[in-house]
Amino acid sequence: MKPGKLGLVVLCVGSAGLAGPLDEPHLNIVPRTQAEAARIAAATALATEFDRPQAFEAKSAGAATVRATSNSDAFSRPSGNITFEDQLTFRVGNGLFRKLWVSSPSSTLASDGLGPLYNARSCQRCHIKDGRGHPPEGPKDNAISMFLRVSIPGGPNDAVSDIKGYLATLPEPTYGTQLQDFSVAGHPAEYRLQIDYEEIKVPLSGGEVASLRKPTYTAADLGYGPLHAQAMLSPRVAPQMIGLGLLEAIPASDILALADPEDADGDGISGRPNIVWSVEFGQPMLGRFGLKAGNPTIREQSASAFAGDIGISNPLFPAAAGECTDLQAECKAAPHGDGDNRVFEIDAGGLDLVTFYSRNLGVPARRNVDDPTVLRGKEVFYATRCTACHQPAFVTHRLADRPEQSFQLIWPYTDMLLHDMGPGLADNRPEARATGTEWRTPPLWGIGLTAQVSGHTYFLHDGRARSLLEAILWHGGEAQNQRDAVVDMDPVDRDALIAFLESL
Repeated sequence: MKPGKLGLVVLCVGSAGLAGPLDEPHLNIVPRTQAEAARIAAATALATEFDRPQAFEAKSAGAATVRATSNSDAFSRPSGNITFEDQLTFRVGNGLFRKLWVSSPSSTLASDGLGPLYNARSCQRCHIKDGRGHPPEGPKDNAISMFLRVSIPGGPNDAVSDIKGYLATLPEPTYGTQLQDFSVAGHPAEYRLQIDYEEIKVPLSGGEVASLRKPTYTAADLGYGPLHAQAMLSPRVAPQMIGLGLLEAIPASDILALADPEDADGDGISGRPNIVWSVEFGQPMLGRFGLKAGNPTIREQSASAFAGDIGISNPLFPAAAGECTDLQAECKAAPHGDGDNRVFEIDAGGLDLVTFYSRNLGVPARRNVDDPTVLRGKEVFYATRCTACHQPAFVTHRLADRPEQSFQLIWPYTDMLLHDMGPGLADNRPEARATGTEWRTPPLWGIGLTAQVSGHTYFLHDGRARSLLEAILWHGGEAQNQRDAVVDMDPVDRDALIAFLESL
């Protein structure tokens, strides 16, 4: 196990942890009044008419919405309601997000500490232009925005009896919790990511045929010996960064109210919250961030990425050797950047700046919101019951100290819950309460700008889908009926559905 840096890997909490709304110690909340609750219920109710846009629908992030630009910087602007003073803080955070870290020892003491094993030298190298990453385009592509998580099955864990939990997975003994495809000089990288695709034809109504690519992942050229016989691999592509602060500010009680783990209403949709152990607050919290909702806050998500992706120690994950394990002795003994005035390779102040930047990346406004084809596509989206997982709207907490995220009507199109997506998308690797077939519903806001920002249209957790239609056709499990409806619907309606998604 890799101690310190990543601590407990994942915890699985029994249903007793859901007796009531979870604490939200990361937020300074002003309680809602009954009158506000009534207004919120009306503002977030599902649409029933589709001849015109809903009120405020074009402003995806409420007052934090930014103007949609026509260049690749569309995801890189600060919240629309941020103050002039805080724009400076945002830009300083952006500088740290883009910083290229270097190995130790180095004369650049503020930037040393890279690795020794790493997936990228900066946050920006994975979240390119604050958008989606992508799988490798060929054998010579460094795949800087994709990696494989790794673990082995776990067992009972009495050390966390305070939350009646158990370890769902343990770190792989040699390679830890994720595989790094880069290393500093003098140390071998852990592996090379190899992906082999199989094309699968899918007949659609109207005589159309779609083609899906089914990936097989191989951890090739292992640098430290074979993987454990029970090693579980999970491919991950970096997700887009916009609107994270608003997702963090959605009341946990509103998310839990959408959960139906036993499918009590019989609609086939069984959303479940992920409950994770917060390293920062020392308690179970609602998981919100990551492809399986494995982190509770933006700050903890940022800190774990610094540790796992770049090998940078920080106040939450302080191991100086980064992802090196006890079985990688030379790696653990390598020089590191701890011990100067920063104490850690990125100190609390630097981590807070990156957190502020990540929290305040603005969501672009909707486009073509009143276009008849888009409105028809919205009607199809609702009629097909895509809204059962992609919940259109929320109102965030009223917050005493975060005006940008406070009491905003937002349209992220996610319920923030875990859903069984079927065997086709399964990674067969648990993460906290998430099973090997479950994924968090991804927010859809900004999805139509992916090509503009990222230069590609690769979707899903591993980028296998080359278009929005392919992403839909990979849906299974709880979304099988919705997927089949898209296959069978009139091609005109199918095109309208895609037009609606591209307007988000």
